[in-house]
Amino acid sequence: MAIKATNKKPLAGNRRSHSCRATRHYQKPNLQVVTLDDGSKVRMSAREKRSLNKIENKAA
Repeated sequence: MAIKATNKKPLAGNRRSHSCRATRHYQKPNLQVVTLDDGSKVRMSAREKRSLNKIENKAA
């Protein structure tokens, strides 16, 4: 089981039709399971994963 490492929550809003009727709409964060160097698995967003890869590539 992966540990959740992000505080991102679903984004809520309204979907509007042409007649301006509103229905609730949710956008879920893009969570990915990432295995770290120490072998632990962590759930983080795709944006955080990109940032982590940039930092790792810069250090190497």
